[in-house]
Amino acid sequence: MGSSPLVTRPPLRRWTHPVLFIIALVYIILFHSSTFISSALSQSNPQEFVRRSQILSKCAYIHAKPGPPPNFHTRTQSDRLADSEDTTPVLVRNATIWTAANDGHEILTGDLLMHRGLIKAIGDIPLSLIRQVELKNGKLEVIDAHGAWVTPGIVDLHSHIGVGSAPQLKGASDTNSRKAPILPWLRSIDGLNTHDASYELAIAGGVTTAQVLPGSANDIGGQAFIIKLRPTAERSPSSMLLEPPYTLNGSHFDHSLTPRWRHMKHACGENPSRVYGMTRLDSGWNFRAAYDSARKLRDAQDDFCAKVESDSWDELAGKTFPEDLQWESLVDVLRGRVKLSVHCYEAVDLDGIVRLTNEFEFPVASFHHAGETYLVPELLKKTWGGTPAIALFASNFRKKREAYRGSEFAPRVLAEHGIDVVMKSDHPVVNSRYLLHEAAQVHHYGLDSALALLSITHTPATAMGVGHRIGMLKPGYDADIVIWSSHPLSLASTPTQVYIDGIPQLSLPSRYISKGSTTPPRTPNFDSEKVAAVTHEGVPPLEPRSVERVLFANVSGLYVRGEGSSGVMRISEQAGLVGVEDGRVVCAGECLNFAAGAIDIVDLEGGTITPGLTSFGTPLGLVEIRLEPSTNDGRVYDPLDGDLPTILGDTVMRAQDGLMFGGQNLLLAYRSGITTAIVAPSGTFLQGVSTAFSPGAAHARVENASVVDEVALHVGVSMSSRVGVSTQVAALRNMLFGESGDEVLKSVRKVGLFYYIELTLISSIKGQTTLVIDVESADIMATLLQLKDEYEANSGRELRMTFAGATEAHILAHEIARAGVSVIVTQSKPYPSTWEQRRILAGPPITQESLVTALLKAGINVAIGVVDEAYARNTRFEAGWLLLTSNGFIDRTMALALVTTNLEKALGVQREMPQDLVAYRGGDVFEFEAKAVGVISETFRRTDLFE
Repeated sequence: MGSSPLVTRPPLRRWTHPVLFIIALVYIILFHSSTFISSALSQSNPQEFVRRSQILSKCAYIHAKPGPPPNFHTRTQSDRLADSEDTTPVLVRNATIWTAANDGHEILTGDLLMHRGLIKAIGDIPLSLIRQVELKNGKLEVIDAHGAWVTPGIVDLHSHIGVGSAPQLKGASDTNSRKAPILPWLRSIDGLNTHDASYELAIAGGVTTAQVLPGSANDIGGQAFIIKLRPTAERSPSSMLLEPPYTLNGSHFDHSLTPRWRHMKHACGENPSRVYGMTRLDSGWNFRAAYDSARKLRDAQDDFCAKVESDSWDELAGKTFPEDLQWESLVDVLRGRVKLSVHCYEAVDLDGIVRLTNEFEFPVASFHHAGETYLVPELLKKTWGGTPAIALFASNFRKKREAYRGSEFAPRVLAEHGIDVVMKSDHPVVNSRYLLHEAAQVHHYGLDSALALLSITHTPATAMGVGHRIGMLKPGYDADIVIWSSHPLSLASTPTQVYIDGIPQLSLPSRYISKGSTTPPRTPNFDSEKVAAVTHEGVPPLEPRSVERVLFANVSGLYVRGEGSSGVMRISEQAGLVGVEDGRVVCAGECLNFAAGAIDIVDLEGGTITPGLTSFGTPLGLVEIRLEPSTNDGRVYDPLDGDLPTILGDTVMRAQDGLMFGGQNLLLAYRSGITTAIVAPSGTFLQGVSTAFSPGAAHARVENASVVDEVALHVGVSMSSRVGVSTQVAALRNMLFGESGDEVLKSVRKVGLFYYIELTLISSIKGQTTLVIDVESADIMATLLQLKDEYEANSGRELRMTFAGATEAHILAHEIARAGVSVIVTQSKPYPSTWEQRRILAGPPITQESLVTALLKAGINVAIGVVDEAYARNTRFEAGWLLLTSNGFIDRTMALALVTTNLEKALGVQREMPQDLVAYRGGDVFEFEAKAVGVISETFRRTDLFE
């Protein structure tokens, strides 16, 4: 055995033998001390010393817990600011500041000072501090909020912004990989498109930060990254990142740094099963096998580090730290260093993930979509490491079987069980510009206002591990703030300015943004509906209670349909009492005699009675679960896609033949004020003939279930079709100028009006119908207007035409008006989803005009619809949004006309529509305070009550 190079032998002397013996004994002890040997070897070999130091540091790092460094809040400037970026200090004065502190209950009245990307002071700010900042920087921008609400910037926990870019193009479709179901090594940052049109739109909705997740095609889709949405001086994806993990660019970094949180996406249920042709059983095994691989690597690392920490270097001779680039991120999940986002809807999938966490002992930060979480709160609490936050939609349910039991009351139920709730966009599934509206909706359905605001600010920030810097307004936090036009939870609240890192993002002068109430909206009482949703596991009975005589009390306003084309009329502002018998109003104001006898009395508490709304654009009644073909009418044959079955001949499909009654979406629409639904068959080019029916009917044989059997002929002309636009227009020209075809097609060629034969039980009558063209592109609309001119010039007859969709209609609004073409806007909150929708008129706070106001001002008959069957119930909020953001141009009667008489005129409905009315308790039809409590149905000669 050799001696340690650190020991110097003294000269031998006779009297030193006892001392030498003691030294030798100590030496032997030290020789067997791994610590001593380690020090000796490392100091004798500098390279070895460095290597061992690095390994020791790495071993310490992999066991360190992520979070902000101890001195984080002593910073004086944001780490996200480049030297070239504007750092002008900003003082927002006279604001009502919701800080998110104190569980969302802290509201300050005062000022907020921002500088160098940080909040410097808030509330009652000393004048000396303001002067100091101004003198030091030579300038200070002062914004008078005039009492407006100020909140933290909105935080979107679940977004695909940048990887699922707008407009959708194959060259920028990077949401999902479909190479394998287990892909923890993929990273969303590698597909982040800096030219996504959504960034500007999201900022216009107050969103300042988003977690960009891989999609849900895979059981493990990869790693997620957090970004701020503002443009940066560098213009790169990396410069948008917020606290990226130090491992982003490899393992060569200072391991003495406090680790930052990493982020990852898992998904279970239908999506991976559909993409890979497998079942939930396969997904369960995929997860277990992946985590077993990661566990083996983690254990190997831990064994290696245990030898390092015990200084057993001899045992590690010739060995390196165990690493595997494919599995290292999943190892970090096992170490509790990853904020895991898990896409799971149903109890079966949630249970599987909870069991997985306990088998492999790792935490979940948040369950996403999570439609059935409100039914299994105690299961969620069994998740290893603590109960995850639950990220939900407000009303986007029932597209898939696993989403069928979702409920608008889920956030409230979960909160009552002490579980954190997050509202998220899943952008572009929900346009993240309207993430605030998701929170406002769940507040409407009963979630506490503080929790509703927290659900889009501090709660998601905490779930991502960055709650120490965003999602709250405190000195030292990032200067991400939003100034709102009204109370943030009120309908159509809009940012007047958004600051990200203290830099203003909006340029439209605030005078163009409608100001609303600063008072928090009251919420209706949905207690019984909430209980029913839980009791019936998301599929509560929705059929109304039908009665003959009702006296409505405390009615503040009564509106009815006018005769002919006169639109909607206001009968009374303070009706007081309104008596109803057999579906008709028989008295208003003085109803004392009516009150005698058997009668139901309903207190509207200052609410209103207004005409029932008409829905258009959704496949209501034709689709129940969109992704389950057996629940739908299905798509019609497209003659441009191939040969039609000969049995069809020249027949045009009719929506009436495929109607289904009693569905959840249909009844929820009815309970939300939709008394007539107009739907066309689902198709691409030649769709078929639409029908108008009552959502309140039990089945098609109920008397008056059909309001109008055949309404209009619908076609679509789109750049997204399998055949070219020119081919589609040529086919449409042939339909107009040809000789053969279905009776409806033949009617196109008669007297310029689309005459057709309506067979009824008692007689045949001639009527008029309209050609409704689904079209988005202004260029295609111009071609269609030319086709209209061509037809009318050659035939001498008028061609009735309506554009539906019409995202780019503002570009040629005056030409549309001169042609007498109506427009049905089916996305009143426009989004450039496709190339032919890219030239949107975004509306305030980006543009002064919205699409609807621009078209109305051009003199066009304008109506609105919605395209998603789950959102038909929100039609009144869509109309209310336009009312409240029009700067007074649209009044209440015009807003009602957009979803009643204007719509029927645009579709060519010739008959007098039934005087069906809806009673709202607690407020106006266009307010969150109001709740529909009954339908006064002239159609069925009864009143349907919902309570």
